[in-house]
Amino acid sequence: MAIIKSFHAIRPADGLAAEIAALPYDVYNRQEAKAAVSGRPKSFLNIDRPETQFPDEYDMYAPEVYEKARDMIMKMIEDGDFVRDNQPGYYLYELTMNGRTQTGIVACASIDDYINGVIKKHENTREEKEQDRIRHIDVCGMQTGPIFLAYRRNETLSGIVAEVKEENPCFDFTSEDGVTHRGWTIFEENRIRQIETAFGNIPQIYIADGHHRAASAVKVGLKRRVQHPDYTGSEEFNYFLSVLFPDEELMIMDYNRVVKDLNGLTEQEFLTKAAEKFVTEPSETPVSPSRKGEIGMYLKSGWYRLRVKPEFENAHPVDGLDVSVLQKELLAPVLDIHDPRIDNRIDFVGGIRGLKELERRVHTDCAVAFAMYPTSIAELFAVADEGLLMPPKSTWFEPKLRSSLFLHEI
Repeated sequence: MAIIKSFHAIRPADGLAAEIAALPYDVYNRQEAKAAVSGRPKSFLNIDRPETQFPDEYDMYAPEVYEKARDMIMKMIEDGDFVRDNQPGYYLYELTMNGRTQTGIVACASIDDYINGVIKKHENTREEKEQDRIRHIDVCGMQTGPIFLAYRRNETLSGIVAEVKEENPCFDFTSEDGVTHRGWTIFEENRIRQIETAFGNIPQIYIADGHHRAASAVKVGLKRRVQHPDYTGSEEFNYFLSVLFPDEELMIMDYNRVVKDLNGLTEQEFLTKAAEKFVTEPSETPVSPSRKGEIGMYLKSGWYRLRVKPEFENAHPVDGLDVSVLQKELLAPVLDIHDPRIDNRIDFVGGIRGLKELERRVHTDCAVAFAMYPTSIAELFAVADEGLLMPPKSTWFEPKLRSSLFLHEI
């Protein structure tokens, strides 16, 4: 059963949440991050991406870069931009995008639950990507970006969330991308006990987004255990910052594919190959797939609707995913893309960018684009429950959780 505990949060001071809050560190490359912090000295991206404080040619992984992050956050705390809560609590974090609202419980999850599989993952992590966040967490002494977790709806938790949201929020702002963010504190002892007990009766929690951040936080916690062999398990380094959402409120967007060339084939030859596994029909309008088993495909000649033929459908939790079918039946055998994690001929486009972005890519640096039907939260749970892993870039969650609204000191 899940151990989800309250904690002493460090939060932006009243009125500063909008100015400080930032998108996750990994949605930017180095140049984009530097542009994003220009003229925004309080943006937490300055701290999440501390290389922005150094010349472009400076080694972004140098020890002094992480030390700069620590110094900046400590300075903001000293200046009163952040405040420490003097009592442990849970918190609510509500995000509203395009009229759809999702509300998560901000808390700390156990690194032991991650290790023993109570917290389930659905994708692999890469060691080199973990190292940056390991250093950032370790040097700063805190976790600054929450892990996006999901759980199956629980009546007790839903009732508490509804009650708390009737109260005044501790922050309420709309970010530049039009997403509204609101937060609440939960310090009442009775509610804290109810939340802890309710999660204690939930057998599985799922990582929706933030696999690398979770793995990094766990590895820092394990490192601290080695450094403190007399640890009791109650120390803050045994837990990692999370926001937990009920499954019914989450939406996974499509994660689309673009490929640089047709592997030496003409468009007609490629269409003929595709028709061996998919019913292929031209479309006069852009194709946004309306159901599982349907794929939109864009070539310079226009849009096509692909429907996988029945004999190539698959009920396996992973092999039956649309992204898996596309990979197995078309990308690998026809376009010679066998490992999309490392093949530089394929790129991935989040659904938030729309079909126009797929058209643009085909007319600039690619030959074909595939618009995918989104993976469902039920499919994600099924894969994780089987202890399996999804293909890379199978899920795109929106809206993105902002960093710095809640910090966890370890």
